[in-house]
Amino acid sequence: MNGHDQAVYDRAQELKRFDDTKAGVKGLVDSGVTKIPPIFVHPPENLSDLKPDPNARSVPIPVIDLAGFDPVRRDAVAEEVSRAAREHGFFQIVNHGVPAATLYRTIAAVKTFHEQPAAERERHYERNPTGLSVTYMSNVDLYQSKAASWRDTLTVRLGPDPPVREEVPEVCREMVEEWNREVVRIGEGVLGLLEEGLGLGTGRFRELSCLDGRIMVGHYYPYCPEPDRTVGLASHADPGVLTVLLQDHMGGLQIKYDGQWLDVKPVPGAIVINVGDLLQIMSNDEYKSVEHRVVANQFQEPRVSVGVFLNPGKREDTYGPLPELVSPEKPAVYQQFTFSEFMRRFFTKELDGKSLKNYFRV
Repeated sequence: MNGHDQAVYDRAQELKRFDDTKAGVKGLVDSGVTKIPPIFVHPPENLSDLKPDPNARSVPIPVIDLAGFDPVRRDAVAEEVSRAAREHGFFQIVNHGVPAATLYRTIAAVKTFHEQPAAERERHYERNPTGLSVTYMSNVDLYQSKAASWRDTLTVRLGPDPPVREEVPEVCREMVEEWNREVVRIGEGVLGLLEEGLGLGTGRFRELSCLDGRIMVGHYYPYCPEPDRTVGLASHADPGVLTVLLQDHMGGLQIKYDGQWLDVKPVPGAIVINVGDLLQIMSNDEYKSVEHRVVANQFQEPRVSVGVFLNPGKREDTYGPLPELVSPEKPAVYQQFTFSEFMRRFFTKELDGKSLKNYFRV
């Protein structure tokens, strides 16, 4: 066996050993590691742009105020939302009607889950989630990626069928239910504004079941002793329609804009919204799904975020550019496909730099 094969063999062993602990990255931190294990070390080319470029211009991500969201302001707000989706693919919303206490309790509940004793978390650790509503694991692409990322994740499948209530960990059960209700309301409101920006009929995205397939991820990014050698979440684009994200005050989320990485700075009380690949495809390239990542957490305080991916609930229906947005002047730039085929393609490779858009281009 040559040296290269040996390295590959050792990596496979180390991945399995880490996975078998069922304690995640949190388990490594609790054990007192001062160096990250080799399975987490990213190649230098993945990390070369982690340090801020001193010459980069600072472009703030749009923050859109939904206050007084009445017919008088609706057109102006729809215009702002639509512009942000076209130019940045990311924006933050404030005065969205969710009480600050609910935002705080949602983050706190996910943090509590991840900070339970390892034996409690382990009960939910599962890499083959078929048929399960709730799973906990470290790195969904652990065995596909070139390097693991420094985070653990609680995943709850919220729709189209609600999870069995008792399956959701008790420490976060009530907040998961409450947050799910808020996300449906927010998602419907934002998709309505995005429809308006495309000149579509009201309720077009709901008709396509775009709010029904909801998956919640509660990410936990503990302190990383070598933040310049790994990442919290590798660069990727979200595959679905829309992502509704709650981030805490720690920061670390970045988006690719004009060839440079921009920080999505936490704004108190704000909710982050981003366009997914499927929405870019359905909008026939009007809206942009952009690459984003999370840098490894260099602070002692853990970072927590709660994202809900809004996907079609009708997985075997066909999706592609909406007929209303296709014309002789602007022909369809994507094929038609079923959502289940789309997601199968997503999970066959690692997250790094992943976007499905190009695969389905005409």
